[in-house]
Amino acid sequence: MLQEFKAFIARGNVIDLAVGIIMGVAFTTIVNSLVNDIIMPPIGVLLGGVDFSEYYINLSGTAYPNLAAAKAAGAATINYGVFINAIINFLIIAFAVFLLVKQVNRFMKKPEAAPAAPPRSEMLLEEIRDALKARN
Repeated sequence: MLQEFKAFIARGNVIDLAVGIIMGVAFTTIVNSLVNDIIMPPIGVLLGGVDFSEYYINLSGTAYPNLAAAKAAGAATINYGVFINAIINFLIIAFAVFLLVKQVNRFMKKPEAAPAAPPRSEMLLEEIRDALKARN
């Protein structure tokens, strides 16, 4: 069983997957910073200083000045602003991955087509020609 496990881990696909996950985690932190620090502030300014992460529905009935205060008090909230930020994160990540895959596909070499085998009649004619040459 240990040998099978070692063979499984040593396969290229598992290592590629591990590298992909590590790169994905690193990429996620970059995209989160891009969304939270670069994209959302101008969107908030365009919408009149709106910060989506502060949008929530308080289910407890007690008023709180912001989401952090409601969470600190343990109030039940529906944090739809955080959900909007998550959707924006997803769309940006999906677009970035699309651009990345598009560029990788553009730069990858396309496999050269194997030369097509000549038709059987042509092969037979070549054999006849070679046989006639061999006689002479």
